[in-house]
Amino acid sequence: MIDKIKEHIARVEQFTASEMGEIEAFRIEYLGKKGVLNDFFAAFKSVPNTEKKEFGQVVNQLKDAAQDKVNALKEALEKKTVNKNIYGDLTRPAEPVALGSRHPISIVKNQIIDIFSRIGFNVSEGPEIEDDWHNFTALNLPEYHPARDMQDTFFIQTDPDILLRTHTSSVQVRYMEEHKPPIRTISPGRVYRNEAISARSHCFFHQVEGLYIDKGVSFADLKQTLQYFTTEMFGKSRIRLRPSYFPFTEPSAEVDVYWGLETETDYKMTKGTGWLEIMGCGMVDPNVLQNCGIDPKEYSGFAFGMGIDRIALLLHQIPDIRMLSENDVRFLGQFKSVL
Repeated sequence: MIDKIKEHIARVEQFTASEMGEIEAFRIEYLGKKGVLNDFFAAFKSVPNTEKKEFGQVVNQLKDAAQDKVNALKEALEKKTVNKNIYGDLTRPAEPVALGSRHPISIVKNQIIDIFSRIGFNVSEGPEIEDDWHNFTALNLPEYHPARDMQDTFFIQTDPDILLRTHTSSVQVRYMEEHKPPIRTISPGRVYRNEAISARSHCFFHQVEGLYIDKGVSFADLKQTLQYFTTEMFGKSRIRLRPSYFPFTEPSAEVDVYWGLETETDYKMTKGTGWLEIMGCGMVDPNVLQNCGIDPKEYSGFAFGMGIDRIALLLHQIPDIRMLSENDVRFLGQFKSVL
């Protein structure tokens, strides 16, 4: 029987194939459940004890030879097929590969993050589905406060305490609850308000809000920070702060940047004044600090917030805010950025 196995080994070594079907048939013949090797393994019980060692060695040699032959033939055939597919016709044109591009919202958001990261601000994020405490009450907007009417809110009908966040200030509240001063963070994200959709407004948009809490923080620190940002972001160094009102900051201000009146578009954007409003800001109200577990007698801070969508419209001269959410690849394909 050992001589018979050696005959199979010689046959295996001489076997060749040019098609995958022949290789598979050969594999089944020798390595299949009902193949030659299984027959030899079954016959092992009837081999005399004096021949079992040699018999086992020869059977294993046949098994290894068959497996190696199958692997070698498959590799050779696959290599030949791949080479034929790639190099068979060098005159064929290459398949067109569409290069992607970043969304203008992502481009502007990354630019803002990069600018503030240079002066020590980190990035914090929070849930888009919020509770009343983090979105309103902790921000000095108790129940029935008239300033709540400034933001038309999407409430979850099954639970009036749950809502879609109207600003990313809720992220700042969560951050203050979990971290001790000094705090220096920006909070980018999507927010929701029940507003009529038009070329200039949408029911959802994107904000970046900033927060700095430490000992001895003053309004002068706020102005210098915003001066740095507008210069880096827009290349405009002239800003002005107009008194305003926000429930969670006191004093509060609107920030305008001098855009200029060089083109007709500049006249339209600034309504002929040359000044363009870009954000709101102010010193964090002591009540907000106290609600978040920070001692307002020891710490002070400032906060600011701006709309990413509005800046994207401005920088890229996009006429309609709805274009940012329509997913038209013809529109999106115009924007290239390394950020």
